[in-house]
Amino acid sequence: MDVIDLFSGCGGLSLGFLKEGFTVKKAVEFDEKIANTYMMNHPEVDMIVDDIRNIDQSGVFEIGDADVIIGGPPCQGFSMAGARIREGFIDDPRNYLFKHYFNVVKTVKPKVFIMENVKGIMTMQNGKIFEEIQRIFQDADMLDGKPYHLYYRVVKAVEFGIPQKRERMIIIGTTIDNVDVEKLWDLTIENMTKEYPTFFNKVTVEDAIGNMPSPTIDGKIANPEAMTDYQRYLASSNDILSNHTKTNHSKLAVDRMSRVDNGQNFTALKEEINSVHSGSYGRLCWDEQAPTITTRFDTPAGGRFIHPCENRTLTPREAARIQSFPDDFIFYGNKTTICKTIGNAVPPKISFFLAKLVRKIMEMEDK
Repeated sequence: MDVIDLFSGCGGLSLGFLKEGFTVKKAVEFDEKIANTYMMNHPEVDMIVDDIRNIDQSGVFEIGDADVIIGGPPCQGFSMAGARIREGFIDDPRNYLFKHYFNVVKTVKPKVFIMENVKGIMTMQNGKIFEEIQRIFQDADMLDGKPYHLYYRVVKAVEFGIPQKRERMIIIGTTIDNVDVEKLWDLTIENMTKEYPTFFNKVTVEDAIGNMPSPTIDGKIANPEAMTDYQRYLASSNDILSNHTKTNHSKLAVDRMSRVDNGQNFTALKEEINSVHSGSYGRLCWDEQAPTITTRFDTPAGGRFIHPCENRTLTPREAARIQSFPDDFIFYGNKTTICKTIGNAVPPKISFFLAKLVRKIMEMEDK
């Protein structure tokens, strides 16, 4: 079954579908540096590096190109057209990211689409944006007579055996009639538990990164022995792992970090910290989950990202572990690009579950 990945980033969503045996035919990513990481890890996929505005109706996509479309249009584009929402939402230029996701779905007419977004999309503009998104995908006139049945759910990463407290909205649309997605969701959990008995088990920071040695200047380390089920799930057969890069913190930052205990943050320093983040200078605890990995996980002032026992922030490889990326997935680019790539990604363990779920949805077509 063929997949198109829109707003693909480095391919967190693609990874799960590839693992489940789907074929990702095309991916679209605007940021060429992040797209490079996708291409280096998935050279078999046709990566289109462009603004989706330029390609959604340019002939790049045709009806039947894919059975499944996946992707998360960044919510920064969502706005309202005032009282004229019904006429104006899809045409408001500030909503172009969503509009062009919709246009690709309308053109290709996949049997299933998955849209991933921030949990807060439900409450933006008092819920009216979310209502409008639902309305548009169920409007037969706007979709050439082929509307979608919709299902949505807020998913918590911790419930998928991922050691971070990330929450995301998943919207699933299908043209297949009489699909009980709630029932298939539970069945997917049941079946995956049989196949991977520890998949949904609670995972801590220590379970994820406890076997990692000290970071190196070039980020290359000997592949450490996997000590937990989670580490074994992500383990690579390679002799060397990459991206375990040491961050050069200032003396002031190191001094501050040395004065913060597990579970504490900047308030323990009793000094003025120039940060808007409430978790600034926060130190992780081995026996808990991390907060959401963001694009600033390498910065002490960026949130609660200080290593549980070393006076440094997480390395890209550690952050990737907490995001559930396999150890053989390599991130390319400078420090800023790599942090952005990892922080914005969909955790691959969630996408693997979604791929299993989509397979079950597709099987309902023949019943």
